[in-house]
Amino acid sequence: MMSMRIGRLMGSVVVALVVGFSSPAMAAQEPAVSAKVAYVIDSVGTVHFGKRETKRVPVASLVKIMTAYVVLQEARPGDTVKVTATDVTYAARGGAATAGLRKGERFTVRDLLYALMLPSGADAANALARHYGPGKTAFVAKMNRTARALGLTDTRYTNADGMPTPANGGYSTAVDQAKLAQHALENDLFTTVVGTRTHKVAKTAVHRAHTWRNTNKLLSRADGVLGVKTGYTNAAGHCLLFAGERDGVRIVGVLLGESKDERRFSTAERLLDHAGGQLALG
Repeated sequence: MMSMRIGRLMGSVVVALVVGFSSPAMAAQEPAVSAKVAYVIDSVGTVHFGKRETKRVPVASLVKIMTAYVVLQEARPGDTVKVTATDVTYAARGGAATAGLRKGERFTVRDLLYALMLPSGADAANALARHYGPGKTAFVAKMNRTARALGLTDTRYTNADGMPTPANGGYSTAVDQAKLAQHALENDLFTTVVGTRTHKVAKTAVHRAHTWRNTNKLLSRADGVLGVKTGYTNAAGHCLLFAGERDGVRIVGVLLGESKDERRFSTAERLLDHAGGQLALG
């Protein structure tokens, strides 16, 4: 009888030790995320983190990822687009980030994609949308058709730049944005653009010299980072869609509704490391 009691006691101790050891370790591995919405998935389909990932929310300038994606379906990188006064005044009047484009300048689509994705130029977004709609209304319709074709069932676009609209505002989810990024990163030019820290265009007869710097600080803070896009409006908060590679596997993450600019980058770095650690464990 005594030996049976001792056996039961030892079994309980072993279970307690196992539970006590594994649970805190597992909890410690998952980073704290203050953003309202978050999601991390890899190219194999493993979900490494989720927080309200299917909630419909505004995504600010992450909208420009779809703008670039639609343009890349129709345009050739060497095609040229002329900037109009409307492109410039729209961005300036709305208080949006701009690439400093001027009326009458002409750029290749390749250069306008850098202007769109690095400094998050609303002027570049509107120039591209107007040209490849043709017209902004037609272009937004293309964005929404493309979203449906890609299976982004919880996404709706109302413009090409992500600025708030007075009524019927656009929205998406972290799951949809991650899915979109996975498709967009299949395009080599897109991947090159979003992974570039600084892009310069020399002065020519049709445009001034420009230097555009990437707003994505993660590119200089972690190894293997591929991009992708930052965003901010009062309604959306600080947003970040990021991608990186760990152990040969592509990881895509989304942070929406972060209250602090800097924290989205440090959180993204931790989430990439977290996903990489899980991949290493198999």
